[in-house]
Amino acid sequence: MTTTWAVLRDRDARLYLTGVLVSGFGTSALWLAAGVWVKDLTGSDGLAALCMLAMWAPTLAGPLLGALADRVRRKPLLIGANLLLAALLPALLTGRVPVILTVLLVYGAVGVVHDAAESALVAGTVTPSLLGDFNGLRMAITEGMKVVAPLAGAGLYALHGGPAVALLDAVTFVVAAGVYAGLRAREAGGGRETVPGPSHPTPFTEGARHIWAHPTLRPLVLVGGTTMCCAGLNGALLYAVIDSLGRSPAYAGVLYAVQGAGSVVVGLCSGPALRRLGGRRFAAYGIALTAVAAGLRAVPSVPLALACSAAIGVGLPCVLIAALTAVQRETPDALLGRTVATANTLVFAPNALGLAAGAALVELVDQRPLSVALGVVWLATAVPLLQRPASAERIASRSPSDANPA
Repeated sequence: MTTTWAVLRDRDARLYLTGVLVSGFGTSALWLAAGVWVKDLTGSDGLAALCMLAMWAPTLAGPLLGALADRVRRKPLLIGANLLLAALLPALLTGRVPVILTVLLVYGAVGVVHDAAESALVAGTVTPSLLGDFNGLRMAITEGMKVVAPLAGAGLYALHGGPAVALLDAVTFVVAAGVYAGLRAREAGGGRETVPGPSHPTPFTEGARHIWAHPTLRPLVLVGGTTMCCAGLNGALLYAVIDSLGRSPAYAGVLYAVQGAGSVVVGLCSGPALRRLGGRRFAAYGIALTAVAAGLRAVPSVPLALACSAAIGVGLPCVLIAALTAVQRETPDALLGRTVATANTLVFAPNALGLAAGAALVELVDQRPLSVALGVVWLATAVPLLQRPASAERIASRSPSDANPA
């Protein structure tokens, strides 16, 4: 925990994490309330589901949107992104479904740019040896907000309706903009020069080329994408698992809360674990834990289901933290924004494919053999990360400015 306190003692790191806490609370509250709001307005499950799709879809354009974080100064970009969303959200007060969906689509696009700029600015501000600790704390805060904020958003919606939740979210973005304005981070002016390449890659491909050519980033990002595809499959089986337990669909809230608690725990411990194990082994062990837990969901036992949810919460974030930390350490500043956004696209887009495949399979095959098969396949994805000696990884992944190995 010493390194955790070292992160928290850093003024800029505290401000970054405060911004994540404040804006994450508003985003998580709106995430649930928007779907409920549209469902109440239209009675349509499909239109309610489009709310989540609208917020998620811009991730597919991550390589292009992330390039903006490499073209302008990042601190003003963070402030401007928060103020833009604060100004945009009151449009939801119209209560018109097309307006709601449009605002959520813009919300998601601005979020992609914001995440790329924030990750890039953090990489130049936080001591490289503490990046794993910072990213773990960020994960803990994000997952903690996913447990608390949706309940608060649902309660506020029940009392005062959707407009109240929209205004709450707008206020959190104003506060977050003020927090980011207090950063002391120094950076060069906008218009950063791109890293030259033999074939003059476009902004869409520069980040992908860098990831593919890098021996540390390529396996972590590819395995991260595979993991999230499996996570999508696992998520699609959730209600079938709950049926096997003889519980109502509302029991999903309990399982999500337990999983979120597990993610908070691993977020607090990830920095020391990364330094001790290295990024590849840290990710591989997390995947293995998640795979075993997913397979054991075939056993219809409530205590076991709770334990599996906690284990998935602990294991699933490991590869995400390891991949983001490696990208921040191993990417030149001129490419960092678009590389972060590209990595996010490659890692998180397969989740939608997994959800779609799982939704189809669960209608055709019993949940128990599906869970076992998923666990076996998921476990196999960790093998490539264990094929290289940890000592070699630490040498390859060391940042020139980092005195400590990954």
